[in-house]
Amino acid sequence: MNKNYFYIILMFFLFSAGISAQETKYTASPVATEAIEGLNIYPNPVNSGRVFITSKLAQTKEVEIFDVLGKRVLMATLSGKELNISDLTAGVYIIKIKEGDASATRKLIVR
Repeated sequence: MNKNYFYIILMFFLFSAGISAQETKYTASPVATEAIEGLNIYPNPVNSGRVFITSKLAQTKEVEIFDVLGKRVLMATLSGKELNISDLTAGVYIIKIKEGDASATRKLIVR
């Protein structure tokens, strides 16, 4: 009878070790991205229908704006610095900006 308990406990530990090994096997490594150097978004909060986005490199920027539920509400490519957001209603948004290999995410408040 004692041998049966030993085998049951041994199987339990082997099974537990196998599960934890599988869990660590499938974890995703975080992707490192560069930050946009000298990024400036103004005015924030926005009272007018436009926001200005500048950076040190002043390259073309891909801009996406998401509502608080994660739905993309605006997508644009900027070659200048002015973004028209007059179609957005008042609220809090997440703005994601990509410039070359660098990207940044910020909170944007529209009044």
